[in-house]
Amino acid sequence: MARRPIRRTKQEPVVWWRRLTVPQRWLAGGGAALVVAIVFMVALWPQSAPESREREYLQFTACLLTPADGVRDAAAEPVWKAMQDASLQTRAKVQYLEISGAQTVDNAVTFLNSLAQGGCDLIFAAGDLPVRAVAKGAATFPAERFVTVGASAAAPNVSTVDAVAPHDGVVRTITEAVAAAPR
Repeated sequence: MARRPIRRTKQEPVVWWRRLTVPQRWLAGGGAALVVAIVFMVALWPQSAPESREREYLQFTACLLTPADGVRDAAAEPVWKAMQDASLQTRAKVQYLEISGAQTVDNAVTFLNSLAQGGCDLIFAAGDLPVRAVAKGAATFPAERFVTVGASAAAPNVSTVDAVAPHDGVVRTITEAVAAAPR
């Protein structure tokens, strides 16, 4: 026997729910609730945190004392680049301090003192004035290690890196100092 299609009038809304038996209503309601729960679970599921982009540095800081032009100075620029490369290899922190104000040795020594007392484990000096400041002030800090680029300074805690090609010497010096540092 064929079923006759149900004719709906325009005023009568579609009420398919009422045609279902009670067990069918429970199944339909439970299925709808399950679909909603799955959608919420997928949408709100905790995702793994994105990989951190910050670098974890060692407890070692190499510092650079520069003339007034900072790392733009012709003598300081290759040294700073080498220090950054060494930092990428060793995870040592690097920073620089430019000598501001009067470009005299006495003024430069005050900036050198700031680096020596400020937690620098290794202090580089690039340029004529910073090297002269190390020559004058290195003896004040016998426990600190100083490295001059180009010119040498007569002190037991001062070593020299070749100014013609400072990159390899600077990277090697930082790498060796990091390896020798207590952890």
